[in-house]
Amino acid sequence: MTIIEILNQYGFATLAAIAMGWFIYFIYKFTTENLKSKLGEANTALIALLDRIRMLDNDLIRLRSKLNTVLEIQENERRNDKSKESKRISKTPKK
Repeated sequence: MTIIEILNQYGFATLAAIAMGWFIYFIYKFTTENLKSKLGEANTALIALLDRIRMLDNDLIRLRSKLNTVLEIQENERRNDKSKESKRISKTPKK
């Protein structure tokens, strides 16, 4: 049976509906077999990357707090040095 005979016997609408059904089945089969496995692999990679980003964020927070601590200590030392210097200057006898 050729396509023209099928078309004459059942009509274009029926043939088009069968072709559409086959196309939908093909797309469904393709997505379930190929794409789902690829999406699973991509999901695993994404989770690993998110974990790395969280670790880097935690490292940045720790480094920022250490830097702030060092800057505070330096500022306190500068203040102490200035206050010691001002006390030393004020203690020198005037002539």
